[in-house]
Amino acid sequence: MRNALVAGAVLLALSACTTGVDARTVSQPASLTSEARCSTDMLALETNFPSGALASCEIDEDGDIKVMIAPEDAPPINCSPWYSFRLHSAEERKVEITLRYEACGHRYWPKISSDGVNWQYLPQRDVRVSEFAGSDQARITVRTTGEPVFISAQEIIVPATYDAWLDGVEGHAQVTREMLGKSAQGRDIEMIRIGDPQAREQILLVGRQHPPEVTGALAMFPFMETLLGDDPLARRFRDRFQVTAVPLVNPDGVVLGYWRHNTGGVDLNRDWGPWTQPETRLMRDLLEQMDTNPDQQLRLMLDFHSTNRDVFYTIPDELPTDPPLFTRDWLERYQERMPGYDVDRDARHAAGRPISKAYVFDTYGVPAITFELGDETDRNLVRRIGREAAIAMMETLLATDPGE
Repeated sequence: MRNALVAGAVLLALSACTTGVDARTVSQPASLTSEARCSTDMLALETNFPSGALASCEIDEDGDIKVMIAPEDAPPINCSPWYSFRLHSAEERKVEITLRYEACGHRYWPKISSDGVNWQYLPQRDVRVSEFAGSDQARITVRTTGEPVFISAQEIIVPATYDAWLDGVEGHAQVTREMLGKSAQGRDIEMIRIGDPQAREQILLVGRQHPPEVTGALAMFPFMETLLGDDPLARRFRDRFQVTAVPLVNPDGVVLGYWRHNTGGVDLNRDWGPWTQPETRLMRDLLEQMDTNPDQQLRLMLDFHSTNRDVFYTIPDELPTDPPLFTRDWLERYQERMPGYDVDRDARHAAGRPISKAYVFDTYGVPAITFELGDETDRNLVRRIGREAAIAMMETLLATDPGE
């Protein structure tokens, strides 16, 4: 279900949200003058689609392209050098593109797509990383057929993707779709509630605080779908628990192709406590509503992210949580369900740190976990991780004593 929904949503986003440019019909780059970031009679690069981003580009007389990649704010708070652009070529040819980084250097392996939906890694032979002006640069070779192609740091997962996914699940008998609020630029921030609306025990899922962290999103979709399954485990789980999921907290940063921030220039996962941004204030208010409702009790918070490897950042077992030792038991069960795969846990806590994990634990005393997926983890494995982690979570929570 998810694959079809996501595919349709990205096609919608990349066609409906561009102005006068359709990857399926444009054949002459010269017609892109008003949209192109750089162009000649034979080639053009443009970023006129959600998540499209580059700082500048130029095309030399031989048709070689140089792209400069820079963060939304300097210096960058995190080295997540996002880029995403569409290459138009008037004919079949080989195009050399150099990616130069204003900061941080090369991190994401380039991916290519003809439709923005189906992605492939560029072959190793077509990516060479070297040093330029003290920073890595990547020189990539793109073999075009004369049709436009997307080149991106990661797959494009934009607000319309989430909208279509939500459209597909809101008909479920135990799903309620709600508007949480608006981003700084007025984009919708939606949430769904999964399970019995009268359930006392509450779970919070958070996603996409950081725009480039696509693998976290790719795991969160199957995680939520597993909770919606028609098997006995999922039905028993939904009868006892209600899950509130906010899968896209930072839609502005995603649409604008930011590395880390929202439009206020703030890393949202460093604003759980200062509450300076509208997006984090929505999360604060949601948690306070749960806490002040005598018929609800928060039991767990999971925040989906991406980094350079698969890892769970957790509260140490020595610090008491309610439910007790949930994290230890969950990850042990998850490991049992993932033979041949090493579950990596990094348990630490700094009280008062304004990140989701620390804030939720400090304030509510529940297990709070940052669920990180590797940037380049195999996408089939990412889907498996989402599914198996959800099963292990349901089994572990169902084995706990109900909250008072």
